[in-house]
Amino acid sequence: MSLPKGAAPPLRAHWGDLDGKEVELFTLTNANGLTAKITNYGALLVELHVPDRAGQLGDIVLGYDNLADYLTKSPYFGATVGRVANRIAHGKFQLGAETYTLATNNGPNHLHGGTKGWDKVVWSAETQQTDRGPAVNFSYMSQDGEEGYPGTVTATARYTLTNDNELVVEMGATTDATTLVNMAHHSYFNLSAGQADTVLQHLLTLSASQYTPGMPPDGRVVSVESTPFDFRTPKAVGRDLEAAGSAGGDAPVGYDSNWIVDGDPGKMRLVARLKDPGSGRVMTLEANQPGVQFYSGCFLDGSTKGKGRVHHQYGALALETQAFPNAINVPEWKRQVVLEPGRVYQHTMIHRFSTE
Repeated sequence: MSLPKGAAPPLRAHWGDLDGKEVELFTLTNANGLTAKITNYGALLVELHVPDRAGQLGDIVLGYDNLADYLTKSPYFGATVGRVANRIAHGKFQLGAETYTLATNNGPNHLHGGTKGWDKVVWSAETQQTDRGPAVNFSYMSQDGEEGYPGTVTATARYTLTNDNELVVEMGATTDATTLVNMAHHSYFNLSAGQADTVLQHLLTLSASQYTPGMPPDGRVVSVESTPFDFRTPKAVGRDLEAAGSAGGDAPVGYDSNWIVDGDPGKMRLVARLKDPGSGRVMTLEANQPGVQFYSGCFLDGSTKGKGRVHHQYGALALETQAFPNAINVPEWKRQVVLEPGRVYQHTMIHRFSTE
């Protein structure tokens, strides 16, 4: 296959070793010079360089310079999280007649797959040059009983950097026994590429008329109408931050909740639009999941830094498309996360970049 002008074949380089396996860093460059760097540790996105309105490339995701920092102090920067993203209340759930107990690694709750979720393992990887642009395919086999979950699950995560300036993330899974799966991609975005310490001036739009309050949610569904959670028209992230308050417990002020994406939850549709007025960068997000967790980076506290940037509070935000948090413990939501043999879990996200 001949490459479009400006494109480059995927590159791979040694980045370290873990659990007796090689950790690699993969570089994807599209025909327009956009670049993504991704590692098979946690199938996570390390760098993403996209242009501003002047054509200047900048890295728009938080992260670290080396594997060691990801191993010891990363709040899921760029990670592929699973088996179950977000929270399961009290680390317990029931399937059939069996009750399962999981690690409680987020106060009294289970978070992002447990003590050693899929974000903390080394995935198998292979690169590919497609008609759309360069790609890297990851796979991981999660054994029966891993982190307390039943069934052996084969998971996949595929990143494609298209020549239409899209980062496409496709996640999938199959199982040999009934289990739970709810994968999510957890990048922290700051479209200023480090020119602004926070994202409070970013303009966010969410295609969501309702949200599920609580951390974790308990089944309530609330309209965003006349609340600080209404992002149906573009709004600065910081405008209603104080009014939104804390997501619960000892959490700092800020957003960390699940919104119900309008439309058919099984279909690709617009989830969010994010714009940095300073740089002119715009990101739209489409996905085929029922919800999106908007996290405003409120737990970042300036105590860490990477790639030349201090991680200030509200220094970046995450938009994690997913099934609803704690879905397994809410009868009306349970089917969102139960995966049975013979079925395929499929989760697609399209991050599309432009300028204004």
